[in-house]
Amino acid sequence: MQRIDGQEQPYWPAGPFKIRLPFIHYRFEWPDYCQGLLMCAVDLSAIPLMTELLGMPFEVALAVVILNGLFYLTHHLLGDPVIPGWITPAVPLIMAYCATFPEGPERVHALVSFQMTLGILSILIGATGMAHRVVAAIPQAIKSGIIIGAGFAAVISVFKIGGNFDKFPWTISISIGLCFFLMFSVAFSRMSRNGGIWGFIGKLGILPCILLAVVIAPIFGEAPWPDLEWSFSAPDFHKLWAEYTIFGLGFPPLHMFATAIPTAAAAYIVLFGDVLKTRSIIRDAQEHRPDEKIDYNPDRAHLIFGSRNTAMSVLGPDVTMCGPAWAAMQVVICERFAKGRKSMDSLFGGLGSFRWGTNTGLFLMPIVTLVQPILGVALTLTLLIQGYVSVRIGVMEARSQRDLGIAGVTGAVLATRGASWAFATGVLLCVLIYGRQFFMGETDRTFVKDQK
Repeated sequence: MQRIDGQEQPYWPAGPFKIRLPFIHYRFEWPDYCQGLLMCAVDLSAIPLMTELLGMPFEVALAVVILNGLFYLTHHLLGDPVIPGWITPAVPLIMAYCATFPEGPERVHALVSFQMTLGILSILIGATGMAHRVVAAIPQAIKSGIIIGAGFAAVISVFKIGGNFDKFPWTISISIGLCFFLMFSVAFSRMSRNGGIWGFIGKLGILPCILLAVVIAPIFGEAPWPDLEWSFSAPDFHKLWAEYTIFGLGFPPLHMFATAIPTAAAAYIVLFGDVLKTRSIIRDAQEHRPDEKIDYNPDRAHLIFGSRNTAMSVLGPDVTMCGPAWAAMQVVICERFAKGRKSMDSLFGGLGSFRWGTNTGLFLMPIVTLVQPILGVALTLTLLIQGYVSVRIGVMEARSQRDLGIAGVTGAVLATRGASWAFATGVLLCVLIYGRQFFMGETDRTFVKDQK
């Protein structure tokens, strides 16, 4: 089905959703599919987190990752123009909350109740149409601060003492250097426009960086060479449902849902920052591609990721949660989309093909074992890209120097003390600096050189 220039990609209407199927409603993009095959490494990097927190065996945690991967497909299939991912900045917050409960059934119940609470909250906000209102009601300074803070948190998680950079210093330095050159360099952008080998490499996103890491890590002694297994993966769904879900452990006590509310509210603030960031990324890409109208609806997004969290809390509770977007890969796909229709016919083709690729990779042991030694590197690359993009977009959200000052403090508080403290800090600074103007919705709207 071909779209008319300047309109949306064809779809089947279904209430608030817009159904699009591969090969019928969008062209399959093989570069993004191949990229997804190896970027399943980031999905797999959730396994050590679940092993650490819940004591899950590898095969059980793999089953959770696969279930999550299948739900990732619902976004583009239902009309949400994103590559969904984790609520990455909230992961330390969630792990700290669950760790307050004894390991075993009680900790699993804590995770189930937390994820279900977050999912139901998101569905209610989306179903009542409040997501649009929340986005519009938050002052630009606080929006800017939340997005910048998410970027700070992502970078800090990499470079903190004992973080992934200490484990893979050479691999990360070389791989991220290549990654930033391929994605954001003015020089490479000029080279890739001419087509040929550079144009081909430009279509591959960060795939070359992952392949490079597979080779560099063993050379520098930071990881072993891959021990390839030529078979299909064997997730253990039986043990997952018998020992780590409500099917085997029963429903969590009601008091656990009440206990989870404050932390779930804090996680939602972080999640809300991802919604703002996604909207900005799509808006920037849209400016380069007027031939395709992109409809990003926060209410529809809330319905989808809220349903994902609710379903996963029942089928396979996941410490990474189900977030609205994987910011780093959203940028990678949107950068290629912005290069023109010859590069990518429709944004949905790139988004969908990538997520079909990650799901394929999770079932292929040659892919799983190839990237297994560098799971930490793959996660680090996405965190650093997310950090770069978050700060860039967050600064652009600010409308004045005062906004930017508030955003900087708010972002730093978010990265060091959490989302609740950051939101309170942003509101307090807005009240102190703008006074009555803040309550009337009036703030500075332009950068002024001599503004105090």
